[in-house]
Amino acid sequence: MRSPAARATLIDVSLRCLIVDDNAFFLEAATSLLEREGVTVVAVVSTSADAIRTVRELDPDVVLADIMLGNESGFDLAWELARIDAGRPAVILISTRAESDFAGQIAETPAAGFVPKFELSASAIRRLLGGSQSE
Repeated sequence: MRSPAARATLIDVSLRCLIVDDNAFFLEAATSLLEREGVTVVAVVSTSADAIRTVRELDPDVVLADIMLGNESGFDLAWELARIDAGRPAVILISTRAESDFAGQIAETPAAGFVPKFELSASAIRRLLGGSQSE
């Protein structure tokens, strides 16, 4: 695992991201958008089990997890990843619904925060991670 100092440098230089969503169209669109903005999307997966396996294999800096993963929950995934290695990787919850719809649940999770899918960008991710907002 990377040290906090190494992680801080990566936030400013090259952010490595895993996207977890059960919508293939969104996975493609989000990957394209984030890579144009300088984020390296290391993988896209559609289940919590695949996300956990991929985190162990590829060690991304951040996981973007859809709150509603079919029969699964992004909240549960955030807790499971925190249990495996507290704070690594950072988890950002995403949804087509408004943050206010989940505010209490988001606040109770170990997630770094929430970004509505329509506001997803490299700068929104970096802002939640406490890094540079410049691209």
